[in-house]
Amino acid sequence: MNCYRIMLAANKSGSGKTTITCGLLGALKERGLNPCSFKCGPDYIDPMFHRNVLGIPSGNLDTFFTEDDVTRELFENEFSGDIAVIEGVMGLFDGIGGVELTGSSYDLARVLKTPIILVIDAKGAGRSVLAEIRGFLDYDSEHLIKGVILNKTSKAFGAKLADLIEEELHIKCFGTVAEEKNVELSSRHLGLYLPQEIDDINKKLEKQKNLVLDGVDIDGIIELSKTVPEIKAASKIFVQPSKASDNKLRLGVARDEAFCFYYRENLAMLQARGVELVEFSPLRDHHLPENISGILLGGGYPENYLSALQGNTQIKAEIKKAMDRGIPMLAECGGFMYLLDNIKNEQDKTYNMIGAINGSAYWTGKLVRFGYVTIEAEGFEIKGHEFHYYDTDNNGSSFTAKKPTGNRSWQCIHKVGPSYIGFPHLYYPSAPVFVDKFVEAMKNYGGN
Repeated sequence: MNCYRIMLAANKSGSGKTTITCGLLGALKERGLNPCSFKCGPDYIDPMFHRNVLGIPSGNLDTFFTEDDVTRELFENEFSGDIAVIEGVMGLFDGIGGVELTGSSYDLARVLKTPIILVIDAKGAGRSVLAEIRGFLDYDSEHLIKGVILNKTSKAFGAKLADLIEEELHIKCFGTVAEEKNVELSSRHLGLYLPQEIDDINKKLEKQKNLVLDGVDIDGIIELSKTVPEIKAASKIFVQPSKASDNKLRLGVARDEAFCFYYRENLAMLQARGVELVEFSPLRDHHLPENISGILLGGGYPENYLSALQGNTQIKAEIKKAMDRGIPMLAECGGFMYLLDNIKNEQDKTYNMIGAINGSAYWTGKLVRFGYVTIEAEGFEIKGHEFHYYDTDNNGSSFTAKKPTGNRSWQCIHKVGPSYIGFPHLYYPSAPVFVDKFVEAMKNYGGN
C-alpha cells in the first residue's frame, strides 16, 4: 500500500509544529481531502487536538518503543484516507536524552521514508534563517528535508526569504504563516491544556487553518506527499484470535476528563485479540459496565477532579470489589493514583480514593522519573515512559524500570494477581506478549 505522507518537524520545541499541523490538517479537509495524522513520540495531547477537535484519526509512533518493522506495520495498519501528516517532536534530530537519533522525528522519517518540511520560527530573523536551514541540510544524511515553512513572519518578508532559500539552498519554501497570538495553545506543567479546557478552541483552530490556507502552498505539499516510495512491513503484531468466540471479552475502559490518556495502538491491539472496549466514567457513572472481564484505568488529570472522584463512592466501591474478586486490571499513572488510599493535592489537602492499593500520592512540584523506560517484567521487556509531578510512598516493586541511557534503575509496578498497576505509561506494541498475557487472564476470569 502506497500511503501518501509528509512530516512537519522543527528546529526546536516551541517553533509552532502543533498549531501549523492543526492548520494544515484543517486546510487539507477544506480542500476536500480526508487526512489522517500521527504524532512522533509519547505525547498523548497533540493527537487529541487532531481527533477531538478536527475529527481526524491520529496515533503515536516512536522508534524507541518499536523496531523498524513494527513501526512500519503500525503506520500501515492505522493509515486511512488520502494523506498522512506526521507531527514531529522537539527538534528534528532530538531523540533519547536529547542526544541520540533513536526516538527522534528524523529517525521516524527515516523508517517511514517520509519527506520532511521544516517549520522554522523566523520571528526576529532574516538571512540568518538560511544559515540555520543549511545546517539542518548538512546534517540530513538521508536527504529527507524537502522544504520549509516560515512561521511567525509577515507574508511579504517571508516571500523575500523564500526567494533566497530556493535560490541558495535549492529546497522549496512552502510559504509563511503570520504570527497570530490569539491562536497560541496554552501549556501547563504536563504540557498543553486539553482541547476541552481551552476557550474557543474551535475558533482558534479555524483561524489557524485560514492562516495556513492564506500563506502556505497546500497543492505543493500534496504533490510532495505523493513522491514517497511504498513501504512494506514484515512484522505481524495485530494477530486476530485463532478461534472466533460468540462470548466476546468486554474490557471496561475509564474515559472522561480525568482519565483520557490512551494510545490508539494499545487499544487496537486489544481489539485485534477479540476484546470489546466498553467505556465508563469514574467521574459521572455510579456503576461499572456489565459483564466485563477486565478494567483499564488510563492516565490523565485526576488531580484536577479530586473532589468529584472522592464523592463518587459507589463506583469506587465497585472497582475495589471487582479487584478484590481478582478481575484483571491495567492501571497507569493517574489510574494508579486513583487506586491508592488517597491523593494529596498541591495545597496538601487529602482526598480519599479507592484504597485498593495501600499508599498516598502527593504533589512534588517537579517531574518525577521523567522520560523513557524499559520495564523488565516476567520473562519479557516492555517499553514506556513516565511523565508526572506526583509521586507515591508505595511505587510498587514487582518489576524494574531502567533508563535507556546511563545506569539508573528503580523498582516499579504492583503485580497483583493478573493486574499491572503503576506509574509507567506502557506502549503495548513494544511487547505483544504483554497483551496476550492480559487477554488470557481476562478469558480465565470470565464473568466471575
